[in-house]
Amino acid sequence: MTIQFRDIVVRPEHMFTLGVEQISGRFYVSIPVSNGMVDYEEYYEIDRVTFDLFSHDPDAALPFVSRCRRRELDGLLIIPPGTNRGAAI
Repeated sequence: MTIQFRDIVVRPEHMFTLGVEQISGRFYVSIPVSNGMVDYEEYYEIDRVTFDLFSHDPDAALPFVSRCRRRELDGLLIIPPGTNRGAAI
């Protein structure tokens, strides 16, 4: 399976990114995570309306990002986590 994530809005001060997966056209919010061996990103799918809202007002994404960090939105993960899942940074 080929996946090509393209970041569009990067908010380093809040540690999240908005973007589009170029092959499928799905929009996402990503957050950094670490499992002690490697740092990586988790990608949570969002719809176009939400992407547009968060793109124009990135602070509006903060409650969503907080829920991702607490693993409350795992059903939206584009790539399911493995057995050694990291914790949000």
